[in-house]
Amino acid sequence: MTDLKHAIGVDLGGTKIAVALVDSNGQMKKVIKRPTDVAGGPIAVKHQIVEAVNEVLKDTPPIPPAGLGIGVAGQIELGTGVVLFAPNLDWHDEPLQSDLQEALAIPVAIVNDVRAATWGEWLFGAGKGCDDLVCIFVGTGIGGGIVSRGRMISGSSNSAGEIGHTIISIKGRACTCGSSGCMESIAGGWALARQAQNEATKDPKAASMLLEKADNNIENITAKTVAAAFLEGDRLASRLMDEVTEALIAGAVSLVNILNPKRLILGGGIVEGLPHIVGLVERGIRAKALKSATGSLEVCLSRLGNDAGVVGAAAMVMMVR
Repeated sequence: MTDLKHAIGVDLGGTKIAVALVDSNGQMKKVIKRPTDVAGGPIAVKHQIVEAVNEVLKDTPPIPPAGLGIGVAGQIELGTGVVLFAPNLDWHDEPLQSDLQEALAIPVAIVNDVRAATWGEWLFGAGKGCDDLVCIFVGTGIGGGIVSRGRMISGSSNSAGEIGHTIISIKGRACTCGSSGCMESIAGGWALARQAQNEATKDPKAASMLLEKADNNIENITAKTVAAAFLEGDRLASRLMDEVTEALIAGAVSLVNILNPKRLILGGGIVEGLPHIVGLVERGIRAKALKSATGSLEVCLSRLGNDAGVVGAAAMVMMVR
C-alpha cells in the first residue's frame, strides 16, 4: 500500500448508506450512516453520497484523500464504474463513477459490495498478510472474493467471485439467478427462509417453535428465526441448518480444490450469528477436499463484520493508487 494517509469508503445498500474516512491502518476516523433514498432514484442517492462525503471531509487533515471507493450490491462494468444492474436500488446502466467524480472532484472507484468486503478482510481483517485467499460471505445471498498471488481477481467481465452460484447439485432447488442447484439456493438466507416456510406449511406442528417466533405467521419466518430456534435446540431448525452446512461444505470443497487458497474466510450475517459453522465447514473440507490442497489451509471467521465493506472500499482506493 502507498503512503497515502486516508481515503473515503462507502457501502451503498438498498436500505442504508455508510460513509467513512479510513486511514492507512484500516481505522475508521469518521462514520456517517443514513437510510438510502431508493424512492428518490439515482439522483437522490448520489446527492446523499455527495452530502455525506462532504460532511466526512469537514475538519479532516489538510492532505487530500487518495480517493473515494464505493461498494455496491450489483454488477459493475470494468473500467467505467457504471452500475449495470443493482437490484436493491433498481438501477440499470447508472454512471455512478463519472457522476461522483464530477461532483466531488476526487478519484472514484466502484466495486461490487462483496469484493469490497474482501478487500477489507484481506488488508485489515482475517486475511491480513495472506496473498492467496477466498472469502465467502453468507447473508441474504452468498458472495465472495478471490485473492491469488497478491492480486484481487476480477475476471474478464468483472464478475469473478459469484461464489454463491457454484453448482453443488445438478437437480437441486431453483435459484434466483435462473439456474438450479446453486450453493445459494440452499445456504443463502433467502433460501433458508423459503425452505423453513415450506416446512411450516407442510407440518405446522413440527415447525411450532419457528411459528411461535414468527408470531404464528409463516411469511414472517426468516433466516434469523431459524437461527434463533436452532440456538434453542429446535429439531426442525437443526435439520435446516445441517442442510446449510452441507451446502457450504460442498461449495467450499470445490473452491479449495480449484483455487488452492492459503486461507478460507467465512463471514456474513448467518456465519457471524452461528460461528460454530466455521469449524464444521473446516472439518468437512479436510474430510473431502484433496490433501494436496488442504495441507497448509487455514479456515477462519471474518473479523471486520459490518465494517468490512466500508473499510475495504477505501482500502481498495489506497491500494491501487
